[in-house]
Amino acid sequence: MYGRFRFLFLIVVIFNIFFTSAVFGARIKDIASIKGVRPNQLFGYGLVIGLNGSGDKAGTDFTIQSLVNMLEKMGIYVSAQDVKVKNVAAVMVNATLPPFARIGKKIDVIVSSIGDAKTLQGGTLLLTHLKGVDGKIYALAQGPISVGGFRIGGAAGGGVGKNHPTVGRISGGATVEREIPLSLKDRTELTIILNNPDFVTAIRVANSINSEMGENIAKPIDSGTLTIKIPDSFQDSVVPMLARVEDLEVIPDSLAKVIVNERTGTIVIGENVRVSTVAVAHGNLSIQIKETKEVSQPLPFAPRPPREGAAPTQMEGGVIVAPGGATVVTPESDVTVEEEKNRLLLVPEGRTIGDLVRALNAIGVTPRDLITILQAMKVAGALQGKLEII
Repeated sequence: MYGRFRFLFLIVVIFNIFFTSAVFGARIKDIASIKGVRPNQLFGYGLVIGLNGSGDKAGTDFTIQSLVNMLEKMGIYVSAQDVKVKNVAAVMVNATLPPFARIGKKIDVIVSSIGDAKTLQGGTLLLTHLKGVDGKIYALAQGPISVGGFRIGGAAGGGVGKNHPTVGRISGGATVEREIPLSLKDRTELTIILNNPDFVTAIRVANSINSEMGENIAKPIDSGTLTIKIPDSFQDSVVPMLARVEDLEVIPDSLAKVIVNERTGTIVIGENVRVSTVAVAHGNLSIQIKETKEVSQPLPFAPRPPREGAAPTQMEGGVIVAPGGATVVTPESDVTVEEEKNRLLLVPEGRTIGDLVRALNAIGVTPRDLITILQAMKVAGALQGKLEII
């Protein structure tokens, strides 16, 4: 009795392994975003000081002008001709202001040289205003720069370097001074934007939200946009409602697409791509041309032609001899043509692109050959999907 039960149990396990497929979804927060809840880009121009002779050269006028202007604001008046900038570098500072960032929050900044400085290693960024696209100052950046690399040069111009020393990072180097007005309070409706617009995915997201909330609050507007009406019971708790919505899992749909990068020979094939009945034969034609030069040396004491109008060359012992003892170079070409004899491959209708790839790999087709085959199949109408070449 125990052995029979064990046998039945093994049959059920094998059936579950080979005849069932687990379908995993993606969270809504991973495939969509809420309209208005996004980061904003900040930028600014600044100076990095304290470099050990690796700053901008003397001919960098904007670095000299910036340094002179900074000194004048501090009450120090100098002439531009007297300023040396080998320990100073002009840089651009970039940062990302996250949504709901409040005054006093620390954010990271990226510092990039815009002059001819060799490295920013060991430098310190002076106080820099970070502005948005509206020209307003949203953060202030300052602090020592971490490059994560180095560059050591010699007097003759050579040197050794690691990583990219003209770009550095300041962790928590900027302080938010202005907030972007964004609030979820008193909102009656929210808009969800899909990262990859698709009508099927939009319907699935709406159905999942409505099923979770128990009422029809989500409505798809188009392939990439949905609206959510906030119920009266969640007017004072919008954040918990959004947390529930973002944690829902949805199986996103996608177009049947084949991405080809011919420069690198990379091919990415979507799972929904299908192949109609098609016969494929592909053979490489290889043509190789070898150029050789035959050099003929004159025989010792080769006689000169007795008069003008004589033949330019003469044969002595089967060797070309030029008049006057000159050397003759005769080019020769050896052309070889080789064509592969690959067999014809028949792919039945309804097979996936994966079956086609495995069959072509069995006959030794390279990725670049596969690119050509996929293009020909698309022209023939046998490739049921979008072929996109990047």
